[in-house]
Amino acid sequence: MTKVDGVLEVADAVPSDSPGALEIGFTIPQQYNASRILFDNLSHGRGDRLALTGPAGTRSYAELCAEASRWGHGLQSLGLKRGDRVLMFLDDKPAYPAAFFGAVRAGLVPLLINTLTAPDLLQFYLFDSGATAAVADAEFCARFDATACKDTALRTLIVVNGAADHAVPNTVIAEQWLQGFPADLAEADTHRNEMAFWMYSSGSTGRPKGIVHLQHDMAYSELAFARNVLKLKDNDVCFSVPKIFFAYGFGNSITFPFSAGAATLLLPGQPKPAAIFEAIERFRPSVFFGLPTLYTSLTKADGAAAADFSSLRMALSAAEVLSADVFNAWKNLTGLEIVEGLGSTEELHIYLSNRPDKKKVGAAGLRVPGYEIALKDKVGREVGDNEEGIMWVRGDSSTPLYWNRPDKSAETIREGGWIYTGDRFVRDSDGFYFFRGRADDLVKISGQWVYPLEVELCLAEHPEVRECAVFAAELPDRRMTLKAVVVMNSHTFDASEATRMLQDFVKARLLPYKYPREVKFIDELPKTGTGKIDRQAVMKL
Repeated sequence: MTKVDGVLEVADAVPSDSPGALEIGFTIPQQYNASRILFDNLSHGRGDRLALTGPAGTRSYAELCAEASRWGHGLQSLGLKRGDRVLMFLDDKPAYPAAFFGAVRAGLVPLLINTLTAPDLLQFYLFDSGATAAVADAEFCARFDATACKDTALRTLIVVNGAADHAVPNTVIAEQWLQGFPADLAEADTHRNEMAFWMYSSGSTGRPKGIVHLQHDMAYSELAFARNVLKLKDNDVCFSVPKIFFAYGFGNSITFPFSAGAATLLLPGQPKPAAIFEAIERFRPSVFFGLPTLYTSLTKADGAAAADFSSLRMALSAAEVLSADVFNAWKNLTGLEIVEGLGSTEELHIYLSNRPDKKKVGAAGLRVPGYEIALKDKVGREVGDNEEGIMWVRGDSSTPLYWNRPDKSAETIREGGWIYTGDRFVRDSDGFYFFRGRADDLVKISGQWVYPLEVELCLAEHPEVRECAVFAAELPDRRMTLKAVVVMNSHTFDASEATRMLQDFVKARLLPYKYPREVKFIDELPKTGTGKIDRQAVMKL
């Protein structure tokens, strides 16, 4: 890793002879800016084509490029220099891709942040990144309070889609402000191995990690995954229910459709089944991206049988194990077979995937061209077919480092660019990979990693809890959930009310998805001979 004029560049991040790059024919010039994913549509004659659609408005490619250019000029007018970070706290509306590509085109580094983030965690992101500017939807501006801004470098909050009632830093209302800037902007002369954007991990095992991605990573993930699995055409409309701030949603909504000159359907707000059904019927997407939890909700929702899914040609899933029950329920409802895959924020998107014409239910899929996969035992020996091993993955979209976290970088990003995933897998003789659990105690809930001990420690702080244990439990459809076994201080309480109280307590203290879905109350936790909680016994309760 080197710094040139204060700008981070990762030396030899894309070796010209890397196996993955050679496999997919990936070549990219030394000088490259990721905004080309959007702006190349103009040189390809697609300016008049639809880029964005949805209840928040439409944009042609020409309109979106003009808006992005204004964003780039506007951010530069605040004194931001190449490599400076811009925190983005946005819902899935047209301002998101416009602001993102404007920042990248200007040589700035956007941070894609979960909009459920509370002020204290927001303060960490601002402090850790050194961001001096933030872009936020008006509905989220209250998060930028004294707690969030304390001891940070934040100077300017740019508000979109409305006006903020208050804000600690200087506030700019984007709609009027942007009109004063030119509608064209030359791309910054960034190196292909220069920082382009960051995403943060969920922080399940401590402080969240800033996952750095480089200018070439978007193009690589598109060439590896989208061209081999999605095979998008310019008349496709992609609809990703997972939001843009997730790596999975980012590729689905931004990288892949824009690379093909296709359109993206953006749905702001909470993705309730009724809103999803309405969006599909009204805007007619052709490629749908979800999670097993979402597919379960949709197939069981009121109105599902009457919904019109005829525009869809493909449905994809990632992040959790897809059970046969969910697969079959969706197929019975829509006639479509879900294509399951597995990816990570460290790799930017999916590196294992089934194919529309080649799949096994319950498998994470086959290796995606452009990525190398190794299964190793605890001593580093590669295992054979039908043997369990920990998965290692390598591809030219791999993050080079976690920002300010050399310890975590060393744990996960190994010699030769290999990413240690911590996932245990078995590969069958046909090359399909099957998830067998974690090498540690992490569990994926609704597509996001959760550390049960973090939830346990949170619950233990509740004044009415005497002791508790939290662990992962497998549901009948093979999805994972969190179960809490709790001993209360009082022997007289209403179990339903106490469950809601404890769940709300976790939601308020941690991110909302981390709450235990199942809570069981008992009089005493089982103990080992040394007086410690007998976790094996607890898990059987």
